[in-house]
Amino acid sequence: MTGGSRGIGRAVVERLTADGIRVVFTFRENGAMAQRLVDTLPGTTAIRVDGAERDAAAAMFAHVRDGLDILVNNAAINPRTPFAELTADDVDQVLAVNVRFPALAMREAATVLRDGGRIVNVSTLNTVVPAVGHALYCASKAALEQLTAVGAREFGGRGITVNTVSPGATDSDMLRAANPPAALEQAAALTALRRLGRPADIAAVVAFLVGPDAGWITGQNLRATGGYLV
Repeated sequence: MTGGSRGIGRAVVERLTADGIRVVFTFRENGAMAQRLVDTLPGTTAIRVDGAERDAAAAMFAHVRDGLDILVNNAAINPRTPFAELTADDVDQVLAVNVRFPALAMREAATVLRDGGRIVNVSTLNTVVPAVGHALYCASKAALEQLTAVGAREFGGRGITVNTVSPGATDSDMLRAANPPAALEQAAALTALRRLGRPADIAAVVAFLVGPDAGWITGQNLRATGGYLV
């Protein structure tokens, strides 16, 4: 899986490992954090990959050439940049990490995924509840959702499911870095379950989608928001 050293990604690594799955996950900057996770979860492997690099997907898949059952595309960046301050470099970087990297990861997965495998792409509620200052993030995640839809058609003949999970406001470093405290309080108040999501909440949805009970679900976007959007 991509982006497994912290936040939602870390919770997914922990949950899948607890379910008996051997997990290879990527990190970009948090090497010490990734190593601590590997030390506490035997059977996991951490590899440094920068999703902004053109050969990132190929480098990641060099570690799983013996076969693969699950791909989780979680790595993403979310710079808070209003339109008036956008630069061409901003656009290139966000699209590289949030769209090109998972698209090429899906391409690489096609060569090693076993029949009946699973692909899960992690998007965001913000594709239907857009947030000021997050145009690139919202747009890139909308593109990821379309990769899911087309992927479900292309992989379906082999029994491989492709789905999206779209978290609502989930308490993570990325959420807190991109939003002021008042916005987090408002998000919790607007959520039916009256709290921010926890990374483990999202990991549980991912675990369901990659498990045996979700074999008849594909091409779907499960909005795991705690009732922020109903």
